[in-house]
Amino acid sequence: MEAKTTRALRKERIGLVTSNKMDKSITVQVERRVKHPMYKKFVKKTTRFSAHDEKNECNIGDTVRIMETKPLSKNKCWRLVEIIERAK
Repeated sequence: MEAKTTRALRKERIGLVTSNKMDKSITVQVERRVKHPMYKKFVKKTTRFSAHDEKNECNIGDTVRIMETKPLSKNKCWRLVEIIERAK
C-alpha cells in the first residue's frame, strides 16, 4: 500500500501592484492592520512580495490575488492567481 501524502493549503494574499517593470514579475504590496500592544490603536503594516506574472498582464494599481508556491528565483515564491480589479 502507498502512503498518501497531503499537501498543506497554500497561503493566499490580496494586495496592490506597485511595480511591473520586471519581465514576468510584479511587486505586490499587502496591507494588514495590527493592534498596537500598548496604545491599543490599529496600525497599518505593509509587506512587499515579488510574484510571478506569466503573461505580463498586470499594471500598476491593479488589485490582485497571489498564492504561495515553490521558490521560482532568489526573491520570488509567490505567483499571480487572478486580477480582482483593474486600475482606473
